[in-house]
Amino acid sequence: MSLFRVKYLSIFFILISIFSFFNILYSYYFNLYLNLNTYYFSLITSVTIGIIFYKLKTIEKKPSIFEKILTILLGYFLIPLVLCIPLYLSIYNLNFLSAYFEAVSGFTSTGFTVFDNIKHIDQGLILWRSSIQWIGGLYFLCSIIFLIDIYDESLKKSLTNFLSFNSSEVLKQSIKIFLLYSGLTIIIFILLNIFGIRTFNSLNLAMTIISSGGFLPVNDLSSILIHNSQVIIFSILMLISFFSIFFIYNLIFLRNKNLNFFYEDIHLFLYFIVVASIFFVFFSYDNNFTYSFFMLVSSISNIGISLNKDQTNLTFIYLILVIIGGSFFSTSSGLRFLKIYSLTKYSLNQILSFSRPKNVFMNKLAFSKINFDTKDINKYFLTILIFVMSLFFLTLILSFNDLEFEYSFKLAILTLMNTVNSSAYGVTELDFQNLNFLTKYFLIFFMIIGRVELLSILLIVKKFLFKY
Repeated sequence: MSLFRVKYLSIFFILISIFSFFNILYSYYFNLYLNLNTYYFSLITSVTIGIIFYKLKTIEKKPSIFEKILTILLGYFLIPLVLCIPLYLSIYNLNFLSAYFEAVSGFTSTGFTVFDNIKHIDQGLILWRSSIQWIGGLYFLCSIIFLIDIYDESLKKSLTNFLSFNSSEVLKQSIKIFLLYSGLTIIIFILLNIFGIRTFNSLNLAMTIISSGGFLPVNDLSSILIHNSQVIIFSILMLISFFSIFFIYNLIFLRNKNLNFFYEDIHLFLYFIVVASIFFVFFSYDNNFTYSFFMLVSSISNIGISLNKDQTNLTFIYLILVIIGGSFFSTSSGLRFLKIYSLTKYSLNQILSFSRPKNVFMNKLAFSKINFDTKDINKYFLTILIFVMSLFFLTLILSFNDLEFEYSFKLAILTLMNTVNSSAYGVTELDFQNLNFLTKYFLIFFMIIGRVELLSILLIVKKFLFKY
């Protein structure tokens, strides 16, 4: 276990036990006894593993970045094993692979589900599915802090002026993330209640929004968001998982307003305004901009949920927005806008430098004093290259499962970008329950790879090929 920093993982197993205890209380309070015993099993298992991992002795030395990434990957495979216990032991006759698939899908905030009809699930298990998303979103944000050393200097400066974090600083930032994450969840829950959404639905949707997840408490979100005002406020709230989780905190509490802490969110805000304006001008011809705006925000935040509206003509555009994604320090996935922007700007500067050799073109991010160098560009290019290779490979695998190529291609994008399949992308009728076991294993693997933003692949490639 010397390669794994399991004490870090112990915190999340204890968190699972807390949610298991809440589910037990909730089930008793509302007389939901169908799956009550399953939460006792998850409670006992998570507490036991959490204590063992916390007490387990490891070598007292600063972990290498390779050891850190192995720890994060271990968590993505191991934590869902505990989270799937209530699903596997429930009365709904899920086999272990289907239960694990559901848990990984929730933990990675993807949202693929093996349940055909959410109405057949009792409220306790619906709440558990939402809890899986919430824990997964928190795990992802804390993992960014844990792996801060692998990020480029320009990305670090949007979070900290430190070049690296020691263990105490990681703990401090993780606590800050937990408080911000929990506080924003409560705010979303309160706002949804104010706008007339039922308390149970508000609680589940709040955990879905903050984690960029795709699990819903109902089959059709249109049955909850009835009025335009509800659709609009829900769309605005989804932007919380698009921007950095530190944005509001830095805006309010940061004493010395260093522009470096806001430059990514400034870029994202301008990007959002431009895309929203294009949608308003060119895609509101049917006087249905409210629903187009909803789907726009759902795509850029990588949530992916949609309303029951036919917008198949915009499927390709929504998929492009899904691929781009949002902020580095948010729960959204995607390749990230800043990477694509930096890579595009650097490429244009290189082209212009050959056509106008006497001119000097600066590789500088707008609205900041940050320059990106060739090493950063190489990382961005490698990220996109790995994404394309993964997309091709997963599409090929799904095509062997008797799925049409277009269908397989769309599903592969959504898997790698951790975005739920919905009517807006034309992939709603897929029965995940009856997929063959090999396809499920590949989807599980690529959901995890997508959630760590290809960090594991990048690190392994750099370690073994470039002698990191």
